[in-house]
Amino acid sequence: MNDIRRTILWVIFGFSIVLLWDKWQVHNGKQATFFPTPATSTQTVASNTAAPVAASTAAVPTASGTGTTVGMAAVPGQAAAAVQKPRQRLEVSTDVYRLAFDSEGGSLIHAELLQHADIADRTRNFVLFDESPQRVYVAQTGLIGGDFATHKTPMVAVPGPRTLQDGENELRIRFESPDLGGLKLVKTWTLKRGAYDIAVTHEVRNTGTAPLAPQLYLQLVRDGNKPPGESSFYSTFTGPAIFTQEKKYQKVEFKDIESGKADYTKDSSDGYVAMVQHYFASAWLLPDGARRELFMRKVDTNLYSVGMIAALGNIAPGSSKTLEARLFAGPQIEKTLEALTPGLELVKDYGWLTILAKPLYWLLDKLHSMIGNWGWAIVGLVLLLKIAFYWLNAKAYASMAKMKAINPRIMEMRERLKDSPQQMQQEMMRIYREEKVNPMGGCFPIMVQIPVFIALYWVLLSSVEMRNAPWIGWIHDLSTPDPLFILPLLMTLSSLLQTALNPAPPDPIQAKMMWIMPLIFSVMFFFFPAGLVLYWLTNNVLSIAQQWLINTRMGVPPQFNLPKFK
Repeated sequence: MNDIRRTILWVIFGFSIVLLWDKWQVHNGKQATFFPTPATSTQTVASNTAAPVAASTAAVPTASGTGTTVGMAAVPGQAAAAVQKPRQRLEVSTDVYRLAFDSEGGSLIHAELLQHADIADRTRNFVLFDESPQRVYVAQTGLIGGDFATHKTPMVAVPGPRTLQDGENELRIRFESPDLGGLKLVKTWTLKRGAYDIAVTHEVRNTGTAPLAPQLYLQLVRDGNKPPGESSFYSTFTGPAIFTQEKKYQKVEFKDIESGKADYTKDSSDGYVAMVQHYFASAWLLPDGARRELFMRKVDTNLYSVGMIAALGNIAPGSSKTLEARLFAGPQIEKTLEALTPGLELVKDYGWLTILAKPLYWLLDKLHSMIGNWGWAIVGLVLLLKIAFYWLNAKAYASMAKMKAINPRIMEMRERLKDSPQQMQQEMMRIYREEKVNPMGGCFPIMVQIPVFIALYWVLLSSVEMRNAPWIGWIHDLSTPDPLFILPLLMTLSSLLQTALNPAPPDPIQAKMMWIMPLIFSVMFFFFPAGLVLYWLTNNVLSIAQQWLINTRMGVPPQFNLPKFK
């Protein structure tokens, strides 16, 4: 029965690997297995243009949440304005951002995060929003319900400071549209020191002679590629998401939008829309209570949008209405996200193990605040988990020690009765009863811990704090693979040592598999982030120490069962 218990454990571990593999296949389109493949763009850019046109021709939403792709001449009343007011790019910087706004629509078309380095080139800052030949990811707003200002409307940037100066806490960038359809749109972006949420005020003035009832749309437009430099070996979600209090967090694959199979809440009075990727996200937020229509759609070839539409109500001639919105664009830091709006922290997606992952992250964050190093915080967290599960592990290792003690009898009996399987099974059960050994006694305590350690895996994989976080010596970034492969080699050796300390299965084929499987699974760890490998290595070392201690206490001297591949 010892071999059965081991088989069950390997099946559980193998099943977890299969699940990870499956998600990798789905999200990465069967790309190369072990090496990161930079995302390629399918956007087509005219050879005689200096900037891409894909985002500029994004669809203007309609009240039903759908839209049609419009060019400059397709927006009524705006062609003449385009001639008079050439398109401009406004550079803006704060202590955390370097941004670029487009005077066409007053849209945010570039967001460089000054406190986060690019993974591929650490001499450069990480770029979240961008409008270039390589990728498209922008934030747009405008009015619908008439011949009003959209994200295609040429607007005028009001003169003012473009850099947040020392001693200042706020910087405002203001755009004004021409009078269109009897309305004038004034859009003000307010950036605050140290903040990744930007207040966006939309003031709509009725300059005509009749009451009007426009609607405001806010959308995020993005290509369907994985983030540049994203590893194709482990998979994380990239795409749009919607949160409402009624349906909670709903993420949608780009392929489901493409095929028209996207299923999500279409109407709500709370929540947000977001674009999510590994470590970073963007989201449009409206005040709770403001009714909004939610939409997702394909805009163009490999270009998608997610957004919401809010009614402004009737605006009488000579009066105006204002709607405040906020745009979050930054790292997925849980405390920051929780403070902005309910449910925003869910863009850091732990999947079905969120109930376990959130307290584990909280504990990891507390350890980091005391230790000051994320690598040692990981080691400390695994140590605390081992202490918490000490008695469960003790029961498992005690059962294994008993099995190891009677293993010579089992091996002798199997050899003696190898031609009589039924008698062999009866004799094996008799030995177990006499020695009061439960062959499954070491299985259940380990199974109880599996969800906890899988949850910790996702915590380490999802936490942006691991990016560019050093540990010791050669480990300068816990979110990327060990450059010298020292940790994966140590992890492989520790896995083999664990196998050697365990009693050899009576079945020769299973005995061989017990040595081959750790080698197969260890290959993946050569391409996993260093933080994840450090977590597994620490867990292995502590497990070996505990197993050694329990075996010694039970009078079963530790011995190494080396493989026999004859």
